[in-house]
Amino acid sequence: MTIFNRLRRIAGLIWILLGPLAIIYLIKTAAGEIAKKPGVETWIQWAVFIGIFIPIAAGMIIFGYYALSGEYDNGENNS
Repeated sequence: MTIFNRLRRIAGLIWILLGPLAIIYLIKTAAGEIAKKPGVETWIQWAVFIGIFIPIAAGMIIFGYYALSGEYDNGENNS
């Protein structure tokens, strides 16, 4: 296993951890902002932010899984 393949796997682990942490941070921030200014506009704004970002974070997790499992490795066995 080359150094770059190891780096890809480490980066995959980082992506897997970063996805859920980003979702938690976003929801925590949204709750704080909605508590500060509890209006319909704020609810709609944060619902859109969360609705758009959750699939992006899920993609980060999937990308990290594939990187961790070696799907992006360079080597003799990959074609």
